Amino acid sequence: MIVRNIEEARQTERLVTAENGNWDSTRLVLANDGGNFSFHITRIFEGTETHIHYKHHYESVYCIEGEGEVETLADGKIWPIKPGDIYILDKHDEHLLRAHKTMHLACVFTPPIT
Repeated sequence: MIVRNIEEARQTERLVTAENGNWDSTRLVLANDGGNFSFHITRIFEGTETHIHYKHHYESVYCIEGEGEVETLADGKIWPIKPGDIYILDKHDEHLLRAHKTMHLACVFTPPIT
């Protein structure tokens, strides 16, 4: 069994911060934990736009807090995101994530992030 606390994890290398300051991600479960997925709590900071494209991962993102929108670049569609919404990148969708209010997101990746 593995038990982790998010605040404790944020004091370790499990907290990854974007160079541009748009986001940070606490990687609570990673590939080296032995599972078939990874689980992250990611914060997208207010007023930012982040380009994201995972070419090899299926990703589900659940909004816990905040408000924003996700735009798929292939078709220019924009979906508003608020607490209680989930978006699933089932086609390795290249996308932009915009935060109108800082977003707290629970993210699951398969295969797991290393």
